[in-house]
Amino acid sequence: MKRICVCALAALVALLAAGGEEPAWDTFSDTWGATDALGRRVPAAPEVGPPRPDRFAGMFYFLWLGSHVVGGPHDVARILAEDPDAMRKPESPLWGPLHAAHHWGESIFGYYLTDDAYVLRAHARMLADAGIDAVIFDVTNQVTYRRYYLELLRVFAEVRRDGGRTPRVAFLCPFWDPRRVVDELFRDLYEPGIHPELWFRWEGKPLILADPQLIGGREGNDKQNIAVELAEGQTLGQSFAVDAPFDAAGGRFPTWQTAGGAFTLALRREGPRGAMLATRRFENVEDNAWLSVEVDPPLPAGAYYLEVSEGRGKVGWWSHTGDVLPRGQAFAGGAAAPGDRTLAIRIADARMRRLREFFTFRKPQPDYFRGPAGPDMWSWLEVYPQHVFENARGEKEQMSVGVAQNAVGGRLGSMSEPGARGRSFHGGATDTTPGAVLRGLNFAEQFERALAEDPRFIFITGWNEWIAGRFAEFNGVRLPVMFVDQFDQEHSRDIEPMRGGHGDNYYYQMVSFVRRYKGARPVPRASAPATIRLDGGFAQWAGVGPEFRDDMGDTAHRDHPGYNDCARYVDRSGRNDIVACKVARDAENLYFYARTRASLTPAADARWMLLLIDADADYRTGWEGYDFVVGRTASGAKASLERSTGAWAWEPAAEVARVHAGNELHLAVPRAALGLGGAASFDFKWIDNMPPSGDILDFLTHGDAAPNGRFNYRYRE
Repeated sequence: MKRICVCALAALVALLAAGGEEPAWDTFSDTWGATDALGRRVPAAPEVGPPRPDRFAGMFYFLWLGSHVVGGPHDVARILAEDPDAMRKPESPLWGPLHAAHHWGESIFGYYLTDDAYVLRAHARMLADAGIDAVIFDVTNQVTYRRYYLELLRVFAEVRRDGGRTPRVAFLCPFWDPRRVVDELFRDLYEPGIHPELWFRWEGKPLILADPQLIGGREGNDKQNIAVELAEGQTLGQSFAVDAPFDAAGGRFPTWQTAGGAFTLALRREGPRGAMLATRRFENVEDNAWLSVEVDPPLPAGAYYLEVSEGRGKVGWWSHTGDVLPRGQAFAGGAAAPGDRTLAIRIADARMRRLREFFTFRKPQPDYFRGPAGPDMWSWLEVYPQHVFENARGEKEQMSVGVAQNAVGGRLGSMSEPGARGRSFHGGATDTTPGAVLRGLNFAEQFERALAEDPRFIFITGWNEWIAGRFAEFNGVRLPVMFVDQFDQEHSRDIEPMRGGHGDNYYYQMVSFVRRYKGARPVPRASAPATIRLDGGFAQWAGVGPEFRDDMGDTAHRDHPGYNDCARYVDRSGRNDIVACKVARDAENLYFYARTRASLTPAADARWMLLLIDADADYRTGWEGYDFVVGRTASGAKASLERSTGAWAWEPAAEVARVHAGNELHLAVPRAALGLGGAASFDFKWIDNMPPSGDILDFLTHGDAAPNGRFNYRYRE
């Protein structure tokens, strides 16, 4: 890369270090109300306090729906519904091949592919509405999914060009060997500066979850067949020679699964009595970790000696009994010993140095049980009670919150094993109460723990994994059919709404917890009373507040193949893109206003620009809480006001005046017809071109809803 490109990249990072620009079209989604299917209400500002801009929520996000297709979709739920004994029949034709990906269930968006722009746009909207700051891509299996993350970035950038909000992005890299993946990401995304406005930054630099000690070219020895324990008062060492400058030297160190181990790693010239060049103390050493001492500036080619001393607890050095390292020799107590130690020499490389300086690294902890082995580590999933991960300053920086965990007892297991910690696991056991899976008990227990500790960043697992490979054996356990990370509705960890089952319960549960963590802005109060003459034009609304906003561009159409070409997903129901709404009042009427992004379509059907009103702000009354609907029938300048009789059924209540022209519409509803005599306090929303199914989840997948999904605007005098 030419120097001018490097300088431009550095300037760009500095410009955007604070996180980039704010959205041009703030929808104030943290002021929206919502109640989920269980009657759980999303809290508002009085309950959660004001916004806390120093708190961040990240979502584990998967790019692999389409990259590992071997037939299917093989849906475990459908397979077990057809044959409840299929888990004991590995040869059943209902299963896909061994190791083939199987879905645990079906998303509300179907069996989609990751590059479905319609779905990506919906994800951006839903996650931003929930207060998610970052999506963290899973690239731990040595695949970066470049095609898919570039498409997501393209769609997210398009949303932002429309003035909308999206999360930013980061990557969780392979735990034990991230070198190739980090290099590819730097080369393909960060070095060329692709969509820098979408990079999630931490401490002023793009965040990447990878062990920085494992980045860059490496020489040495990784052969091992014996773990040599460091005795009290003893030293262990390894001499070596290098033919090029290097900037780090280390080895692999066991603790025999014990905790609290520590030692000092030292680098000397030539041998055990050579000049000391660098030292580093390691505390709470993680079992079998590669640890290094770094030098800056790099040391020249020559002969050197690496030494471990001042041990505490049970620690050692992985070694080999044979002579496996040319020009090297193992030592013990300062004397030559048989064989060689494991050794990792990081060769100095200008590009790798730029890479290491470009990112803020956080070493990911793969283990669900051990917690941090040192500062500046992050977790992605743990069992309850989760650990707090601190930074080098000793601050509570990060914790993970999971929906479910493939943990069995005190070991890593598979989700399909008896005893795995599913969605209903809490208090040390699985809740077998009917309907427990609908309530997110595991998720709630973990989030309450995180709220109590209040770290700066919460990593939520996860959003859209959906698939897991079929195995016959995992981690020493053998069963006829096994699924490790996902299995069925109970033993899965996706928050993205599903068809059937728990629907969107986990999504609004997450919204509630994120608000409790990050705070929220207060619901804006209404401006002074005003009478709107419907024949007087729309300029009358200029001084009325507040303005209730919805996302721009959320009526985009869908036309994309499904997983393994299982279907062609087509939806062209989006037509009137509702972007802003207002309410005015006087002693006799409530006046409602809506504005769309382009001119309104003709009012030709019963789905056209409907207004739903929750007059008593009580979810228990009406259809999904809505007591009235306006506009299902209309004649000229009159539209129907209908009262809910339960389900999606309505009875006439009154006729109201309605006028529309261009991209604007307003109407007047008598207060008496709504039973609102005193100070007006109610919820409302506008919908367009929704199927008359009576299923509120259609608000996520058809036409336009303002605000999105189950959310409501809240009008308060």
